[in-house]
Amino acid sequence: MTTMTEASVREFKMPDVGEGLTEAEILKWYVQPGDTVTDGQVVCEVETAKAAVELPIPYDGVVRELRFPEGTTVDVGVSIIAVDVSGGSAPADAPAPAPAPAVERQPEEPKAEGSGRQPVLVGYGVAASSTKRRPRKGAEIPAQESAAASAAVQAELNGHGTAPAAAPAPVTPAPAAPAAERPRPLAKPPVRKLAKDLGVDLASVVPSGPDGIVTREDVHAAAASAQAPALPTAPEPVPAAAPAPAPAQAPAPVASYDTARETRVPVKGVRKATAAAMVGSAFTAPHVTEFVTVDVTRTMKLVEELKRDPDKYGMQGLRVSPLLLIAKALLVAIRRNPDVNASWDEANQEIVRKHYVNLGIAAATPRGLIVPNIKDAHDKTLPQLAEALGELVATAREGRTSPAAMQGGTVTITNVGVFGVDTGTPILNPGESAILAVGSIKLQPWVHKGKVKPRQVTTLALSFDHRLVDGELGSKVLADVAAVLEQPKRLITWG
Repeated sequence: MTTMTEASVREFKMPDVGEGLTEAEILKWYVQPGDTVTDGQVVCEVETAKAAVELPIPYDGVVRELRFPEGTTVDVGVSIIAVDVSGGSAPADAPAPAPAPAVERQPEEPKAEGSGRQPVLVGYGVAASSTKRRPRKGAEIPAQESAAASAAVQAELNGHGTAPAAAPAPVTPAPAAPAAERPRPLAKPPVRKLAKDLGVDLASVVPSGPDGIVTREDVHAAAASAQAPALPTAPEPVPAAAPAPAPAQAPAPVASYDTARETRVPVKGVRKATAAAMVGSAFTAPHVTEFVTVDVTRTMKLVEELKRDPDKYGMQGLRVSPLLLIAKALLVAIRRNPDVNASWDEANQEIVRKHYVNLGIAAATPRGLIVPNIKDAHDKTLPQLAEALGELVATAREGRTSPAAMQGGTVTITNVGVFGVDTGTPILNPGESAILAVGSIKLQPWVHKGKVKPRQVTTLALSFDHRLVDGELGSKVLADVAAVLEQPKRLITWG
């Protein structure tokens, strides 16, 4: 039987489909072993901390093996699928190769030798890379010494001899090597970050992973050991009848809960990224929130008119909603108060004023809250804004929002009114200056032209970064939004 050579098998590695992401979860495989794939064909869908993304394969061939099942979280740079590019089919009785161990990755070449094709996605290219680990620094051993040591150990194991006297059992640890000669511990980037966050020196961690790789559990164990109280150097003698002293490190208590009445859901993907972003925003930017209650009866009448006669206003085939006019009102307010559209540069201690508006729309999806934005929303007419808003909402509901669509936002709108909520105090999307929360629109008693009448009323809440926006500027922006919604004809005179 002729088997495929390893040279004909290409390993497709998990790419960095965002900016600086370290891992992604495999949601769904679109191919199986034995399937033929072509360059550019989508082979799987993965979920990163930002969005769900489909991954295309960068070469032609036959699928030999899927390295991980659906639902597995895989680090960037680890092989997820093996493809035979020789043109043959995968043998039925060929043993499946073991998953390639996660190793410290070297930068890959931008393209394969003799090929003009550029990388398809950020983080991987078409060049084949070796999975062999590079030798550790200072770990080279002369061949004769290595052979002698191996022979001595083998003889001891087989019972045919004893280890040389010059190599006693390692009762006492050897003195630590100088820092310059100490080999660099092997660990994946997420593990290195975890060790840094916990203040653990990786060089002092005993690895338990394959090929001497430090795992997350090793780091947690080292951190717990460092926090345990140290034993006295000279303990007092204990009487023979006394119980044995407690161990220096008690095992960590196992979390227990009622499985019949509680369900635990791992925090990962979009929800994990959202949680981290919200905590970072809440404790970095000083938030101020202001509120205004406004009569939007005329705006609601305009919405109904646009729906009844879309051809008259150039809105054919477009979805018209109150959110569309609220978004337009916010854009008009920003045009009248451009200083609100800015960001804070902590490193350079500068305020960066934006001459464009990338309008974010907070969207609740099955995977969590995401905030895609409409690029250059300030330049769009009302029909163009309606079209962009419709595409944004539809893409978010389908879970197809790309990472690029969620980057570069300047201000955001969150519509909590669709849930029947009057208003709230929204948290800024990281890096943005303001966020407008829109409450539910409902009939309320309102004084109109000197009489109490039922009117369509809503409450708006504007949160802003007080480093960038002072109370006067924030109040002007919120008041302008309210004024446009109360008298939508101002869209003509102010816009």
